[in-house]
Amino acid sequence: MSRSKSVIVAIVLSSASTAAAQRLKAPEASPPASVQQTVGLTEISVSYHRPAVSNRKVWGELVPYDAVWRAGANENTTVTFSTDVKVNGRPLRAGTYGLHMLPTQKDWTVIFSTATTSWGSYTYDPKEDALRVSATPVPVPIAVERLQFRFDNADDKRATLVLAWEKLTVPVAIEVDTPKIVMDSMKKELRGQLGYAWQAWNQAAHYAATNGGNLTDALAMADKSIGMTPTYANHSTRALILDKQGKKAQAGEARTAALALATEPDLNLAGYQLINDKKLAEAIAMFQSIAQKYPQSWNAQDSLGEALAMNGDKPGALAAYEKALALVKDAVQKKRIEGVIVQLKK
Repeated sequence: MSRSKSVIVAIVLSSASTAAAQRLKAPEASPPASVQQTVGLTEISVSYHRPAVSNRKVWGELVPYDAVWRAGANENTTVTFSTDVKVNGRPLRAGTYGLHMLPTQKDWTVIFSTATTSWGSYTYDPKEDALRVSATPVPVPIAVERLQFRFDNADDKRATLVLAWEKLTVPVAIEVDTPKIVMDSMKKELRGQLGYAWQAWNQAAHYAATNGGNLTDALAMADKSIGMTPTYANHSTRALILDKQGKKAQAGEARTAALALATEPDLNLAGYQLINDKKLAEAIAMFQSIAQKYPQSWNAQDSLGEALAMNGDKPGALAAYEKALALVKDAVQKKRIEGVIVQLKK
């Protein structure tokens, strides 16, 4: 064979060898998946692969007891928290962690490792643990064919991360100090462009006052808002904070200042807030004062009628709704009020 032919053959064989080492795309036996949940402002996500039962005995055989398991297939499962959290009551800092589990016939151990790029749990090292917590598996009657992570019972402060596979679920409780996180976030935002808006300072003050924040800081933020633009909203927030501080006289003065600046929608909203606070008599008095102050307002009479009806005063409610009907111009609202009157007359 000539030298030129030898070179060509070598190139062809090398190319064939490289092609053989590569794989064309095809569905994976354990496909990748991810699940996300927002808790307050905290983003939580899990990335994993989903093996199938495929008529195999999973617990104790496919997944042995008393051996660290990757909580999935292929690469180790990872979980990411955008803020600090508590897992089953134990603190865990924000970050991404390799998620491993140690199954037993009773309670399991859930492991959060600082190593996040491992293949499975084969190189797992307990020295890299960030946290270990116990979890109690819960049998379920209906089998889950492919391993699944999901979030249950999520609200603004907590969620339960659940691994479900075959006829078993493993719940892990996650808690977030959302009020602290929100206040820290708001304080940072207030140092930017939003810090020039009275509404932002009022929002931060109100959130702190209603979510267990520092009342001294909240009052300072309310005063900052009032200093920019005094409104019904920020004076009301100031009154709320002073009430919580036990300064009743000053709170009364703040409410008086708020009412002096209130628009009809402000007052109407305050009336419904009294209803939400189960202060129906005070709400009725508020709506009566609004109706007197704005005699041409159909909405004032409509709100008064609703409050009186809730209090069992049908004649009073009927009279208020009939006044609202005489004043209203909007066809949709007119039809609604007519329907309410029909019901009250039954």
